[in-house]
Amino acid sequence: MLKKISKNFERQRRHARVRNKVAGTADRPRLNVFRSNAHIHCQLIDDVKGVTLVSANSVELKLENGGNIAAAQAVGTELANRAIKANIKNVVFDRGGYLYHGRVKALADAARTAGLEF
Repeated sequence: MLKKISKNFERQRRHARVRNKVAGTADRPRLNVFRSNAHIHCQLIDDVKGVTLVSANSVELKLENGGNIAAAQAVGTELANRAIKANIKNVVFDRGGYLYHGRVKALADAARTAGLEF
């Protein structure tokens, strides 16, 4: 009989596969996305130095509901604004093992609209 593997474990395996191909540098950091049921988090990471350059999440924005598409758009816009202030314009997108759909897509589209290029 097969043992049930959790959805999060499968997501982590997908994320590890993606991370073998996607890496961020100081010139073009990695835009990483993490979503939970209640909130969404994103950060720009320089993998060469192992440093987070800019981050934004729905917790610090104090949104009424941090787990919906409107919150993801707000977080994407805020991250892009912070990145532009830090002189970061080009990024590489890391969807974190999630499908490019719903909140992840909304965050990416909002970041693009606010001025990030990827």
